[in-house]
Amino acid sequence: MRQRVKRGAIGTAAALVLLPLLYFLAVLAGSVIPANAGWTPPAAGIPVFIRTNGVHTWILVPTVNAEMDWRPYAPMHDVRDPGGADDYVAMGFGNREFYLETPTWADLRLSTALKAGIGLGTGLVHVEHEPPPRVDRDHRRILVRPEEYRRLAAFLRASFVVRKGRTVPLTGRGYGANDVFYEGQGRYDVFRTCNEWTGAALRHAGIKTGIWTPLEWSVMRWLTPS
Repeated sequence: MRQRVKRGAIGTAAALVLLPLLYFLAVLAGSVIPANAGWTPPAAGIPVFIRTNGVHTWILVPTVNAEMDWRPYAPMHDVRDPGGADDYVAMGFGNREFYLETPTWADLRLSTALKAGIGLGTGLVHVEHEPPPRVDRDHRRILVRPEEYRRLAAFLRASFVVRKGRTVPLTGRGYGANDVFYEGQGRYDVFRTCNEWTGAALRHAGIKTGIWTPLEWSVMRWLTPS
């Protein structure tokens, strides 16, 4: 009996060491092996931005252009200040409880992070209405072709829950005056993170990025600040 308990404890300890190591190795491989390896940006195209805060990434797209009008999906009347700038729409994906209960990193609880990591709770799309972004360390611009933008837009649209012909806002739930959350499709977990959602969107559009991008640097390493 003691031997079985001992072997079980050793096995558990080994798993606690090996699983994070295997995850890290998978992250490293997925982040450095390119998808759409032959892609090159066009000389002229539609400007799309990827934003980072060092942990989380967003995709910023023009609110209206010839390929897509985001106003029916994310109308300004859903936010607290509908008179603000609306040149670009920033979108990010995340866990419902994490988004709503962690407005700042100081509010983060271990239980919230663990629940999100194992996929408990539904997903939300976070939308912000903004002026045109400036290229800097935290905002990387990608020029994309119209057909690439249409594929990107299709991926982003599919991230929203649509009921009775429109998206479902969590009215009054946002971090400020120009943002709001929407019911999202799918769940967040350690395999489908906010950053993997960004990477999946880029892959779907045909843009060069890693084959799996669960961490912030997994996405941003492919983008130059220009």
